[in-house]
Amino acid sequence: MKRILICFALLAYPFSFNAYADPAAGIHKIKHVIVIMQENRSFDHYFGTYPGADGIPMKDGVPAVSAFDPLTGKSVKPYHDPNDLNHGGPHGRSAALNAIDDGKMDGFIKVVRPGKKNIAAKKRLNPDRVNPAAAPDVMGYHDRREIPNYWKYADEFVLQDRMFEPVASWSLPAHLFMVSAWCARCPTPDPMKCINDPTGQSPKVLKKEGKEPVYAWTDITYLLHKKNINWAYYLDEGAPIEEYDAEEDAPKKGRGGVPQIWNPLPCFVTVKQDDESDHIKPLSGFFKAAKSGDLPEVIWIVPNNKDSEHPIALVSDGQAFVTKIVNAVMESPCWSSSAIFISWDDWGGFYDHVVPPSVDENGYGLRVPGLVVSPYAKKGYIDHQTLSFDAYLKFIEDDFLNEQRIDPKTDGRPDNRPTVREDVSVLGDLRKDFDFNQEPRPPLVLPPRPKKAVLP
Repeated sequence: MKRILICFALLAYPFSFNAYADPAAGIHKIKHVIVIMQENRSFDHYFGTYPGADGIPMKDGVPAVSAFDPLTGKSVKPYHDPNDLNHGGPHGRSAALNAIDDGKMDGFIKVVRPGKKNIAAKKRLNPDRVNPAAAPDVMGYHDRREIPNYWKYADEFVLQDRMFEPVASWSLPAHLFMVSAWCARCPTPDPMKCINDPTGQSPKVLKKEGKEPVYAWTDITYLLHKKNINWAYYLDEGAPIEEYDAEEDAPKKGRGGVPQIWNPLPCFVTVKQDDESDHIKPLSGFFKAAKSGDLPEVIWIVPNNKDSEHPIALVSDGQAFVTKIVNAVMESPCWSSSAIFISWDDWGGFYDHVVPPSVDENGYGLRVPGLVVSPYAKKGYIDHQTLSFDAYLKFIEDDFLNEQRIDPKTDGRPDNRPTVREDVSVLGDLRKDFDFNQEPRPPLVLPPRPKKAVLP
């Protein structure tokens, strides 16, 4: 008899029961997922002193960690760096492995200091690299004084302190993982011919060989297209600035706009076959769509060099760029159904003390900052789950694709990826950053160029 009464009760109140008993159902309140991918900052570099986060280990208010400087023979502790312009360091795959140094996390300065043959060239780029009196700024960190808006988003929404680059490598592999959970080398458009390659073939090198990149493995847009889910990859515009090659850390004069290594989707076979190249658009289209309330369901936004925070780009320019995008969503009719994920594609050579977990032969890479801004985001919440950009794909798949993964066994387009990254056991669930039962949070519109914050 009790069972019958319970069943009648459930039938009588289906909405309230489902809303509270099934946390997974709440994710569908998010109709627009917006991923903003900035450049080249580690977690400790931006949030290493944020209260409550897994930041720079301290003893009596002084950093208790350091990195060895082969030029001076001394160890250098992290220090506050008030400069808007940072130089960072090499951040290719070999640099990542050397910085991690088998888990010692002490190779960051060794990566920066050049060999004898390169001293003259490196001195022209950044004299501090060969000046024993100057500690390389890879050991520097910022705080609320330099990045008040980013810290304000952490105060009011969600900060993730275990967001790892999905691959121990540089920008191109990170952006490939961001849209496909893999990086490979493909001799032909056949996805089964692709070979795992965490180093990433530089488009610049391929062009010298008279070739164009071919990304033949399956990416998330293939699944979105099959389900008629609208997506857009918005590209920032802007003036020229020095563009750095990640492996060589050498400047090359670039044109305005977004470097190809941050914009890989045009070279994906699926995008061409599905005739969706027009989904890769100028950023001006994003602001128009936000204002009219007509944003696509899935959005990626990438900056140009000036707005990217990629050394030597200014931190303040990148923060202003991100703030304008967040403000546009907050002032849009779409705010009440949006989730904004903000991260930085790799560590840029900057110090971080956390040893990355190993999930396969590709990564994870070093830790980067992660922020979640949404009317359903928990207030002032620090997410300690282990995450990577694979979590963004997992969230998109759970929200719009009935939990379909980029899985060669089930997605209808097999490739040779070593791991279904969205399903690895260590990966956290971004739904835990939200309270879908709370009243939607009001917008928090911030000035893109805030006054320098004063610490209490």
